[in-house]
Amino acid sequence: MTHRILIVEDEPSIAELIAINLSHAGFEVEKAMQTEIALVSMREQLPSLVILDWMLPGKSGVQFAKELRANERTRSLPILMLTAKSEEADKVLGLDSGADDYVTKPFSPKELVARVNALLRRQTPSQESGPLAVGPIRLDPVSHRATAVWPNEQPKIIPLGPTEYRLLQFLMSNPERVHSRTNLLDQVWGSEVYIEERTVDVHIKRLRAALAPVDCDRFIETVRGSGYRITKTPTHT
Repeated sequence: MTHRILIVEDEPSIAELIAINLSHAGFEVEKAMQTEIALVSMREQLPSLVILDWMLPGKSGVQFAKELRANERTRSLPILMLTAKSEEADKVLGLDSGADDYVTKPFSPKELVARVNALLRRQTPSQESGPLAVGPIRLDPVSHRATAVWPNEQPKIIPLGPTEYRLLQFLMSNPERVHSRTNLLDQVWGSEVYIEERTVDVHIKRLRAALAPVDCDRFIETVRGSGYRITKTPTHT
């Protein structure tokens, strides 16, 4: 299957540079200069991934990413943010808005293509492992769905973005084990792409936020000075 990438970028030269390199890598590409045009395209057909510029006319990429994450249809859509802002606080803001990864301008086209490939690989459900269960949390790799199953209650769907799903899947595959940020980066993001360790904290926060409405956030524990784990017996209630 050929993946379709939607580029939301208002600078024609940058959009064309990205489009040429993605096309050479075998992707189908569509361009939109602003979020309104992107929305029209998404109504007709959802892309496999969105490359989203931070600074856009009318509505910023950060605001648009938040809206995509709030919409049931686009909640799991992988988002790669393009930004000229290189400060850590700005990168964290981009990730907090719902982006799964970011590339700082000026960027290497090869790195951008590598990050797109890495995001798409993480989006593909693993067919090798069976259903996973830790406490009330259930995860089905085939349907790519996480649910909370409490006694005497109806199962409730846990809405997860693609990176949060992969993070939860890895933690549930290795329950009770403490994983350092470096290990999580290698296992969930992949060792071939450099991403800062702070990214892990942002996505743990987003994972906990998704688990909180079904009272499952307490199963993700922070081990001070070591990293994170998922436990069957949380120490706090």
